[in-house]
Amino acid sequence: MTIPSKYDAKQVEDKWYDYWMKNNYFHSTPDEREPYTIVIPPPNVTGVLHMGHMLNNTIQDVLIRRARLLGKNACWVPGTDHASIATEAKVVAKLKEQGIKKSDLTREEFLQHAFDWKDEYGGIILEQLKKLGASCDWERTAFTMDPAMSESVIKVFVDLYNKGLIYRGYRMVNWDPEAKTTLSDEEVIHEERQGNLYYLEYKIEGSDDTLTIATTRPETIFGDTAICINPNDERFTHLKGKKAIVPLCGRIIPIIEDEYVDLEFGTGCLKVTPAHDENDKNLGDKHNLEVIDIFNDDASLNSFGLHYQGKDRFVVRKEIAQELSEKGILVKTEVHTNKVGTSERTKAVIEPRLSDQWFLKMEKLAKPAIKAVLGDDTDINLYPKKFENTYRHWMENVRDWNISRQLWWGQQIPAFFYGDGKEDFVVAENIEDALVLAKEKTGNASLSASDLKQDEDALDTWFSSWLWPMSVFDGIRNPENEEIKYYYPTNDLVTGPDILFFWVARMIVAGYEFKDQKPFNNVYLTGLVRDKQRRKMSKSLGNSPDALKLIDDYGADGVRVGLLLSSAAGNDLMFDEDLCQQGKGFANKIWNAFRLIKGWEVDASLPQPETSKIGLVWYEAKFQKTLAEIEDHFSKYRLSDALMAIYKLINDDFSSWLLEIVKPAYQKPIDKTTFDAIIEVLENNLKVLHPFMPFLTEEIWQHITERSSEEALVIAKYPTIKEFDTQIITNFDFATDVVSGIRTIRKDKNISFKDVVELFVIDNDKSSRDFDAVIQKLTNASAINYVSEKVDGASFRVKSNEYFVPISIENIDVEAEIKKLETELKRAEGFLFGINKKLSNERFVANAPEQVIALERKKEADTIAKIETIKSSLSSLK
Repeated sequence: MTIPSKYDAKQVEDKWYDYWMKNNYFHSTPDEREPYTIVIPPPNVTGVLHMGHMLNNTIQDVLIRRARLLGKNACWVPGTDHASIATEAKVVAKLKEQGIKKSDLTREEFLQHAFDWKDEYGGIILEQLKKLGASCDWERTAFTMDPAMSESVIKVFVDLYNKGLIYRGYRMVNWDPEAKTTLSDEEVIHEERQGNLYYLEYKIEGSDDTLTIATTRPETIFGDTAICINPNDERFTHLKGKKAIVPLCGRIIPIIEDEYVDLEFGTGCLKVTPAHDENDKNLGDKHNLEVIDIFNDDASLNSFGLHYQGKDRFVVRKEIAQELSEKGILVKTEVHTNKVGTSERTKAVIEPRLSDQWFLKMEKLAKPAIKAVLGDDTDINLYPKKFENTYRHWMENVRDWNISRQLWWGQQIPAFFYGDGKEDFVVAENIEDALVLAKEKTGNASLSASDLKQDEDALDTWFSSWLWPMSVFDGIRNPENEEIKYYYPTNDLVTGPDILFFWVARMIVAGYEFKDQKPFNNVYLTGLVRDKQRRKMSKSLGNSPDALKLIDDYGADGVRVGLLLSSAAGNDLMFDEDLCQQGKGFANKIWNAFRLIKGWEVDASLPQPETSKIGLVWYEAKFQKTLAEIEDHFSKYRLSDALMAIYKLINDDFSSWLLEIVKPAYQKPIDKTTFDAIIEVLENNLKVLHPFMPFLTEEIWQHITERSSEEALVIAKYPTIKEFDTQIITNFDFATDVVSGIRTIRKDKNISFKDVVELFVIDNDKSSRDFDAVIQKLTNASAINYVSEKVDGASFRVKSNEYFVPISIENIDVEAEIKKLETELKRAEGFLFGINKKLSNERFVANAPEQVIALERKKEADTIAKIETIKSSLSSLK
C-alpha cells in the first residue's frame, strides 16, 4: 500500500470501523477464556451524544480494547433506557404538533406512537458512539422495554410483592406537574430561591380579634383546614379553643395547639394545609383535620380555588397577593430565601401531593449493598474512594422507594383490581394468573378476565435499569443460563457520580437480592465535564461543543486523547479544545515517524552499528519500565496517567531519541537488523497505544506489512511485562543531558550541526561512557576525550561531570559573547547572594526541615560551580 503523506482521520475511521464490524471482532460468546465484561450505562433513548457520553464511553472503550489485547473474552453490552418521563414528554409534544391529544388515545395507541418514535430516533446515540470508535458487541444491543426486559421487570415486581417488600400506600409524594407524575425523593433537586414571605390577617369567628400568619404560598389558603399555635406561646392564650375564618373563601377552621410550631419563625401562628405539605399532613393526621386538595394534576387551581379555578399556581400567587392587599388582608411582604424542590427531568417546581402509590421497602434490601461497598471485607471497589462517603450517606439514610409513575411509557404495574376498594387487587405476571388469584381471594368462581382492571401506572424507569447487569444476560427469567453464569458478575462499571444512588446502589441491591452476588467488581466514577471557566457544560449555557463536530475537526483519536488527558479519575474535567488539537498533533507526529521509518532503504549486507545496538537495548528497558507504570495506572483506574506515560514514551523516547539514534546518514541505507528491531518496537508501541487511539494505530499496523484478518491489531497480543535494567535508563538520562548541553552550546554559539565539534570531559560521575558513541552521533562530535584538567572553551556541567567544547575564537562574536556571559554571571551571583543570606539566617537554619537545608546547600554548591565555569569562559575570551 502507498503511504499517504498526511494522516486522513475521516477516511481511516470509516474504513477500519467497517472492517472491525465485518470481521465481528467485537462480538463475544462464552468460551474457555477469562471473561471481561462491561455493561454500558444505557443512555436515554431520547439522547444525542454529548461531552459526558464522550468521556464515559471513551473510558469504557479503552478498558474493553485493552482487555481484548490481553487475551480476555471482552464483552461490552450496549443499549438504551426508555427514560419514561423524558420520552413520554417528547411523544406527547410530537402528537400535539399533529393535533392529537394523549387523552384521546388508548394506552395501546399511545404506546404504538411511542415505539414508532423510539424506532425513528432511539438509535441515534448508539450510531454516534460508533463514530467515537466504541467497540461494543452490537449484536447484544438491549433496550429496557424489550419484551424480555419487560418480562424480567414484571417478574421482579411480583417476586418482591410476594416477599412483602412492595406495598401500596396513600402518601404525600413529589408531584411533577409538567410530567404529571410522581417522583422519588432522589429525583427532586432542592434549589435555593428567593421569594416572598406574605403576612396575612385571619379574622377570629365571633369577635373583632385577628391573627396574622406568615406564608410563602398565599395561593394555598384555599386548602387551609386549621390554624396551629404552640400551647406554650403566651401571646396566643386568648385564641385557644376558638375558630378562624379563612380569607376569601370564608371557611371556618379550628385553632389547634401543637408544640411542632416554631415560636421564633414568622408570627408563631401556622396555617395548616394537609393536602399540600408533608409536615401539615402529619399535623392533620394527628388532629383529624379535613384534607382539601386545591390543585389539578398540572398545578392549576381546581374548583376549591373559586374564581382562580383553572389558573396556574404561580399566576394565582401574584393575583391573590394583589387581591389580598386590596382587601386589607395582606399586612406586609418580606423577601425570603427558601429551598424549592424541582424535578430533575423537567425542572418544574415540585408540588407535594397526596395519592395512592406503590413503594418498595428499602431498609432490609440495602444492608447487603452497604456491606459490599463499606464493610471490612468489601466485594465492590469505588474509584475514587472519596465517593464511599456519598454512598454511605444515601444507603444508611435510605427511604422507601416510590416506584410508580403516572405514565404510560414504561412497564405497566402488574396489579389487577377486581373491585372498587383500595385493597381489592391481586399482583401477578399476567391476567390469566391474576384471575386465578382473584377467584381464590374473593371466593367468586364466576369472575372473568373482563372483571379485572390493571393498574394504569407504569414503573419508575430505574426499576428496570437496576436489573441491567442481569437482564442483559437474561439472568432474571433464566437464572441458570450459560451467559449469566459466564459473564456475571461483570468487571467494571464506568458512570457518573450523579447516579451513584439512582442506578449504581440500586444495581448492587438488586444483584444481592436476585443473584446473591455483586453485579460488578469495580465502579469507576468519572467527573463532570466542565468548560475552562469551571461551568458545567449544558445546552442552556451554550458552552457544550458539538461532539460530532469535534470528531470531524480533530479525528476520533484526537478527541479521545483530548478528553483523557484532561480527565483525572473522579475529578471534574476542565475540557479545553486545545487538548483535542494536541491529540490530533500527536497522531500526526506518530504518522510522520512511521513514514520516516518506511522511507529508509534497507541493506541486508550492512552490519549493525554499535549506536543502534545500544539505543535499542536502552529503549527496550525504557519500554518495559513504562509498561509496568501503565499496568499500575490501570490497576488504580488512572487512565489519564496511563495515557500520559504512553504519550511521553512515544513522543519523547521513541520519536525524539531512538529514531535519531538509529537513523541512517543522509541518503544512506539502514542495516536490516536495526530496521527489523525498529519495526518490532513500533508494533509494541502501537499495541499499548491502541486502546486510546484505535483508528490511527490500526491504520499504521496494516501499513507495516500485509496482514490477514486474524492478524489485525484489534485482536493482537499485548506486550508482556519483563524484568529490565534500571541502570541503563539512568545512564541514558545522563547522556541525554550531555547531548542537550552540547546542543545548547551549538545554538548559543551559532555553530552549525554540520560543523564537527570536539568534546572534553572531567569525568567524576562515570555514568555515560556506555553511551559515548550515541552522544557523538547525536551531537556530531569527532571525539570524546577524558581529561583531568579544564579545557578552554564553552562548558557545562551534568551532575559532577564538567564538559568542555573548544571554540575557535574567530567563529564567534567575542563582544556579544562577553556581554552575554557577564549578564549570566551577574544573575548567578545575585542568586548565590540570596542563598547565602538564607543560610546565614540562624532562625531559618534552626527551624527549617533537614531536607530543605540540604537542598539549599546543594543550590549553593551548584551556583558556585556555575560561577566558576562562567568566569573561566570569560577569561578565555578576554
